[in-house]
Amino acid sequence: METQTTDLSKKKTQHEFCKKLFKMTIVGGAAFWATNLAISRTSIAAEYRTALSISYLPMIIESLIGGLIIGFLVSYLLLHFYEKIPTKNPIIKSVILSFIVLIIFTILLEGPARFLTAGDAFRYFLIGTSFNVLRILSLGIVIGYLYERLSKRISVES
Repeated sequence: METQTTDLSKKKTQHEFCKKLFKMTIVGGAAFWATNLAISRTSIAAEYRTALSISYLPMIIESLIGGLIIGFLVSYLLLHFYEKIPTKNPIIKSVILSFIVLIIFTILLEGPARFLTAGDAFRYFLIGTSFNVLRILSLGIVIGYLYERLSKRISVES
């Protein structure tokens, strides 16, 4: 009988984890995408796209997919390792995780890709990195804020 209770409790906990993960991923991806959409309307972004031959519509779709992937990664890590991240504020924890993802992304993808382009590679590397900082920062803030709200709601319901 005790095993059934433990299994039900485990399933409920797992269900809550997945529910939070889904919500945080969607909201974080949407924040990333909305920030990208706002950035893409600037003249510097138009110059950046032109210099690197980036088409507008595919870039918008790719930013949504990329935002969801990064949102999933940050949300999963925040939910899974919450207690191990060295601060008490969930927004700061989420931003820390987001910037770790940004650093990895910049080292593995952004840096090599920009330095293989002809012309003013360092300038476009800085522009691309600054765009990524804004997108990732918004994603981290929104995911941390949502985590805080979801955690308060669950503690009130319990």
